Amino acid sequence: MTEIWNILFNPLPNAIMTLLTGMSLVYWLFTMLLGDGFEMGTDADIQFEGADVQDVDMDADTQADMETEQHVEPSFFSKAMDFIYVGKAPMMVLVTLFKFISWIVTIASSLVLNLAAFGWKSVLILIPVFILSFFLLHYVAIPFVKLYKNVGYAGEEAHEFIGRLGKMRSTIQGEQLGAIEVVVNLDVIRLNVKSKDGSLLSYGDDVIVTNQDPNKKFYIVQKDINLNNI
Repeated sequence: MTEIWNILFNPLPNAIMTLLTGMSLVYWLFTMLLGDGFEMGTDADIQFEGADVQDVDMDADTQADMETEQHVEPSFFSKAMDFIYVGKAPMMVLVTLFKFISWIVTIASSLVLNLAAFGWKSVLILIPVFILSFFLLHYVAIPFVKLYKNVGYAGEEAHEFIGRLGKMRSTIQGEQLGAIEVVVNLDVIRLNVKSKDGSLLSYGDDVIVTNQDPNKKFYIVQKDINLNNI
């Protein structure tokens, strides 16, 4: 028992990852005890070819319009979120998996590389561990994404977006369609949008969702005026 305890908390990287993983375990225990259970949903429209941050309420015609009007390269952050299936499974599930993978890799590394001999400097091993865990999460999360697809995880469609703030992920003007990203309960969600009055909205602008197209193909946005952009 003493040997196991020593492995879990020595050296420093093991202690850090043991504590972080333990926090996630406590979170899920409280979640189940309070009766919230695991976040599931109904009527989800989840495609399992890779993991896209889903475009909400967009049909094939709207997709074609966007492709003809503009060719916007997704941001690095968007690609990274796509890679680990953000939007396909609850963020806390993905975070917990990431911690668990990092914990296992860290402990294995400490045994193989004898990290205890490096003292506090051994904490630097967490940098390559996190990078490796990020890529491993892409594969480890696949069964969970399938599970949430089968149970009808509602994801973004359960949220009300009108009145929410977002950030432009393309540049639009006039009748062009573009995309914004909003964060809801730590979930990154991409919406298809059009400028309210046709004015120029540039990549990175802060915007507010004011309405939705009657056909529910896109949302209407305008630039958010605040102290940071006056």
